[in-house]
Amino acid sequence: MSKGQISQFIEKYYLHFNSAALVDAAKDYEKQLENGSKMLVSLAGAMSTAEIGKIFAEMIRQDKVHIVSCTGANLEEDVMNLVAHSHYKRVPNYRDLTPQDEWDLLEKGLNRVTDTCIPEEEAFRRIQEHIFKIWKDAEEKGERYFPHEFLHKLLLSGVMEEHYEIDLKDSWMYAAAEKNLPMVVPGWEDSTLGNIFASYVLKGELKASTMKSGIEYMTFLADWYTDNSKNGIGFFQIGGGIAGDFPICVVPMLYQDMERTDTPFWSYFCQISDSTTSYGSYSGAVPNEKITWGKLDIQTPKHIIESDATIVAPLVFAYLLDM
Repeated sequence: MSKGQISQFIEKYYLHFNSAALVDAAKDYEKQLENGSKMLVSLAGAMSTAEIGKIFAEMIRQDKVHIVSCTGANLEEDVMNLVAHSHYKRVPNYRDLTPQDEWDLLEKGLNRVTDTCIPEEEAFRRIQEHIFKIWKDAEEKGERYFPHEFLHKLLLSGVMEEHYEIDLKDSWMYAAAEKNLPMVVPGWEDSTLGNIFASYVLKGELKASTMKSGIEYMTFLADWYTDNSKNGIGFFQIGGGIAGDFPICVVPMLYQDMERTDTPFWSYFCQISDSTTSYGSYSGAVPNEKITWGKLDIQTPKHIIESDATIVAPLVFAYLLDM
């Protein structure tokens, strides 16, 4: 398929520095897919509230993403946007807010993420009512699931359809649920739904064991990596933090701790971040440093794009979708 206008534009004008890194990363991602490699995409920050689903859902539908690692926030905030979009409030002057302005937002039930406020009542509580029933039903049946599997069940059940406020095709979580896309959600406990689940455990209304744990996510990932790495698995990291740090460690764990010395390194690596990758920063180690940890090989294509992921990621995805 020939490339569309967006792809042609970036190939013509994105020739140097970070713009060239963007094009190189997109082309190497494309080569990975052409060679039969699979791709892990990690989502940090608040990419779901930034509405990455508008293009990421299509990446999932077109099988250009094979497994996702994301924070608990990104997991739930895509669903929140689906059911409460009209109640969100944009704050374009967020850099000028005083502590009193922030307190006023809190009293209105508006939780701010940079320039966008998530409405607590319409988003959190609307989901809570339904997800609790699914958690409780699983527990009564003696069943246990991962956090993302419970949300997949919620979306596929259709119980919240009356509340949908955006086009369903723009929800990457719904696309993932339809595909039964493998996922890992490290540190899910620090998300809003994680806090809500913990509150039910404290009240004695749910058992902690009903929710599968982070260790179980890691062992699941180890098996998935082993089963799917014949032609290579690439790593496309949006932002820093646990969403990227957790899954990339599966390779040295298999190689060093399990002594499976035939485990292949990640076959591609790209990180988009506006945080400088030095001094133990939020974005972690630069790609070459990852070689010393047994995560990347000398020949692994490595890319760093130092820019805002809300600008860069949609452009890379547009290139891969021939837009």
